Amino acid sequence: MVKRRKIKDRISDLPDALLLHILSFLNTKQAILTCILSTRWKNLWKYVPTLTLIGSQFTTIKIFTKFVSRILSIRNISTNLYSLTFRSSKVTKPSLVETILNYAISHKVQLLDVSIECDIQHFPICLLSCRSLTSLDLCFNLPTAYGTTILFPSSLNMPLLTRLYLRHFAFRAGNDGRVDPFSALTNLKSLTMVYCKVAGGQNLCISSTKLVSLYINMRHYAPETYFGMELYAPSLCTFSFSGIPVQKLCWGKSNLSSITRVSINIIEFWKSKETSLVLLKWLIELANMESLTISSTALKVLSLVPNLSFELPQLRNLESLKVEKREISPMIPDGIVDILIQNSPSPKVYIID
Repeated sequence: MVKRRKIKDRISDLPDALLLHILSFLNTKQAILTCILSTRWKNLWKYVPTLTLIGSQFTTIKIFTKFVSRILSIRNISTNLYSLTFRSSKVTKPSLVETILNYAISHKVQLLDVSIECDIQHFPICLLSCRSLTSLDLCFNLPTAYGTTILFPSSLNMPLLTRLYLRHFAFRAGNDGRVDPFSALTNLKSLTMVYCKVAGGQNLCISSTKLVSLYINMRHYAPETYFGMELYAPSLCTFSFSGIPVQKLCWGKSNLSSITRVSINIIEFWKSKETSLVLLKWLIELANMESLTISSTALKVLSLVPNLSFELPQLRNLESLKVEKREISPMIPDGIVDILIQNSPSPKVYIID
């Protein structure tokens, strides 16, 4: 009889720190399943510094709720959280959201990513002051009414926050008529706002001395929700916009000479002289750019400007021009690319399908 050689379990011989690092790449349900491998793995998942809770992995929200409650109760209480990801396309009770957020904050979470369906009426109070957070992604889809948004607080006390992503939020002016919700975020470097709006049509003031990247995505079919902007961000390098540029979107008295990378994506052709003049104004204010990515639809809108070749600013620092074409986008107007680069030394031009 041939004697089989016993295969050594080299993975289980790895130190705990390395095994926990490996488990942190799995979602929480997957990490728990590793406990069946051997007694060596039985309790390792309780010490993983990440939690990834995915509602779609469960047949009902009731089962998911029981799973989350159980996990939070038996996870090692002394192990802090580095990151927590909470995603659910099923309608989630506000009480469960509050439980998860409170747990994350009490365990000094640094990266928090929440994207859920929840009939939540107010911004979570527990998040108003979280001094450990460095990155925050918030997306609350309200099932009660399409397009409904949650009111964003006037200020947040998050001194370490460097990255903020917001989806479906509304801003409201204070007693002084200003909307300046980010001024207290003294270390904020990246800000993304998707489908956000300003209540009452007020301008949104973005004050941040360390902000280097700003991305705004507006509902292209709801220009009535667009807001004006006042930028006070002397370190801003990257500006990206997706939507329809209407007159309400303006730069105020901002100095935008620090912005070197620009992306403008107009999804839907908006045949309006007023809109084309707004887009021209943007290019005038952003004339210091070194890199421009622009959609063919935006070029079509820009081509409506009378005497464009004379009105267009001299983009002397432009080194790269990328034109993005899509199936639903109109053709690139003849000669407009040459007009854009007419005063640039020798920019590289890319046409991207």
